[in-house]
Amino acid sequence: MPANLPPGLPIVPDGERPSSPLRERNAVHSPLEHAPVEEVHVSGPYEMSPEDFEEAVSDALQLIPPKAASAMDNVAIFIEDDYTPQPGEDPDAVLLGLYEGVPLTERDSWWEAGSLPDRITIFRQPILNICSTREEVIDEVAITVVHEIAHHFGIDDDRLHELGWG
Repeated sequence: MPANLPPGLPIVPDGERPSSPLRERNAVHSPLEHAPVEEVHVSGPYEMSPEDFEEAVSDALQLIPPKAASAMDNVAIFIEDDYTPQPGEDPDAVLLGLYEGVPLTERDSWWEAGSLPDRITIFRQPILNICSTREEVIDEVAITVVHEIAHHFGIDDDRLHELGWG
């Protein structure tokens, strides 16, 4: 894990996307975004072992600005193979990442009393499905984590789209 990140790994947009020569992709990052699967750019799937993907996630986290990482509070990042839609959700939902928790903007003094960490989950297979190189995987993971951590800071999907992190 990068030294500038607390345990659990955090990130937030610092006004710019991680520098990357990769082209923009229309990736679905959150259940609130209802882009049809046909709109998601597909150039993969890229084959990568779970261990290599975890290492790529670690490399992607190196792109997080230190001041953003230090502003995070009680967040853990997990990797799962795929997202399973919950009852009532579109069964064809494709997510690259998911934030679950209480945004900093909604916490008050009672929040710290026994609260579990917020959770960001990165979904391995959907990311590999739209990537064709390790560098694209790292870039997509960085973008996905920034997007989900922005939710930790209370930034909604509409605003993320305006900022170019949709």
